[in-house]
Amino acid sequence: MTQTLTIRRPDDWHLHLRDGAMMQGVLPESARHFARAIVMPNLIPPVVTSREAAAYRDRILAALPEGADFTPLMTLYLTEDTDPADVAAAHASGLIAAVKLYPAGATTNSASGVTDFDKVRPVLEKMAEIGCPLCVHGEVVDPEIDIFDREAVFIDRVLDPIRRATPGLRVVMEHLTTADGVEYVKANEADLGATITTHHLIITRNHILVGGIKPHYYCLPVAKRARHRDTLVAAATSGDARFFLGTDSAPHTDPNKECACGCAGIFSATNTLSCLAEVFEREGALDQLEGFASLNGPAFYRMPPNEDRITLTKGAPVVYPEKIETGAGPVTLFDPGFPLHWRVEGP
Repeated sequence: MTQTLTIRRPDDWHLHLRDGAMMQGVLPESARHFARAIVMPNLIPPVVTSREAAAYRDRILAALPEGADFTPLMTLYLTEDTDPADVAAAHASGLIAAVKLYPAGATTNSASGVTDFDKVRPVLEKMAEIGCPLCVHGEVVDPEIDIFDREAVFIDRVLDPIRRATPGLRVVMEHLTTADGVEYVKANEADLGATITTHHLIITRNHILVGGIKPHYYCLPVAKRARHRDTLVAAATSGDARFFLGTDSAPHTDPNKECACGCAGIFSATNTLSCLAEVFEREGALDQLEGFASLNGPAFYRMPPNEDRITLTKGAPVVYPEKIETGAGPVTLFDPGFPLHWRVEGP
């Protein structure tokens, strides 16, 4: 029997579009279903000034398919040389929606990130004053810390001290992967939200390592044990408005994934809504999908939800392409490992 679910058009509060030929190839996949997206600034070189953010936004808009209704929400890459006045002007003009903190070396193209957090204190204080959110990649880079523990250690060593030292700073913990992260969000009522990715609601570290190394399941932060994945699912489907969708859809060409030192990132823009509907249905929480995908994010970012609606229909399994062909090379689409019966009606 056919089932349908109509929700407000969703947004993606954490998205990598890259640039050039790669962006032209993957941008239509996000613009098809999502109305807005927080666009990550970790290009080479990174987007660190308002002028660079404006130029990147213009390139994105120029690459949109004809008739697409999609708004890129720009971010600045926080460095130890970031100018607080530039951040304030960019935020006041509506050019940027947030600033992104990468600990130096934590993930793809993060070499320009922050090493000495005291040097960015003036920027963080200005952001707290003007209400500009800080999006954080929450992992320490200490080589002595096990990669599976780096999110939990980041909370204790970096995030909590920053928040205590900067009252009023609005923070988004991006791509949560641990029960530790979920519990930290739940313990803090004000000025803290968190995004959860599509893939972290589905995969565990077994997907990467059991039966051979699966490079297309490798991401940062790396997927954790099943108990952490299950805690993320419970948070996403709970109706708690502090948790919202940020796909962290991050395209890399197959040669750059399938090599001796493969890139971290999972590309999920194309089938995210089908994946989410399956996850929420399994939890008996389809009625919470609109909140997670379409309402909670705009509420945190102090934006209105989208007025347009989309309809998902359940039926025969949806056949998605294995790869997206781009001018930069083929990009493998996230495979959840189970059939997807929910499809978005329309193009």
